[in-house]
Amino acid sequence: MSCLKNVTRAIILTGIIVGFVALGGKEFLMTQFKNFVNPSHDVVLERAQKVGDFSKIDKEFEIEKAAGVMGYNAVLAEHKATGQKMVVVDSGKKQLLTQEDIKADDAETRIKNAINKVKYQSDALEEFRVTEKGTMTSYGQTVPYVKFCARIKKLPIGEISGIISVAKDNNGNDKILVSVNEKEKYSQLIANEFFKVIK
Repeated sequence: MSCLKNVTRAIILTGIIVGFVALGGKEFLMTQFKNFVNPSHDVVLERAQKVGDFSKIDKEFEIEKAAGVMGYNAVLAEHKATGQKMVVVDSGKKQLLTQEDIKADDAETRIKNAINKVKYQSDALEEFRVTEKGTMTSYGQTVPYVKFCARIKKLPIGEISGIISVAKDNNGNDKILVSVNEKEKYSQLIANEFFKVIK
């Protein structure tokens, strides 16, 4: 009797699967998977709103990704003409870096310690050094930044240059701001243009 039930279940299940595929179910599942892995630009913008208001960024910038990973929300954007990358990370209640860390005399050590907390990044970066300090505008306030140079292991681009900054949003949460490009191509003007309109 139980063997007959199992055979009947198998026949019914096979019929359901064949019917699902015949009615376009395979295409439906493939479309859902594609939208999950490569979301539409509207979905990316909607996710980015969790980190900040990016509605005023210039057309020369494109938001490429917005995702939440390990309790952090992050937005990745690119300056289309130069390939310079901008990243905004909302660390929520987990503080990786603060404005005090950026302003400190030992900022380089504090940043290296923060990088080491994110295992993947500590494996990828070497020869990280702070070269200068400055300020810029983001989230409606003047924020400190450090300019740095580093090498990325396992990539042929060699040395990179960029900035790391921290801003506070209206709720008092820290937003880590990073802009990076190949050493000779990095532009602080591009970083300033992108970060100044984020609220």
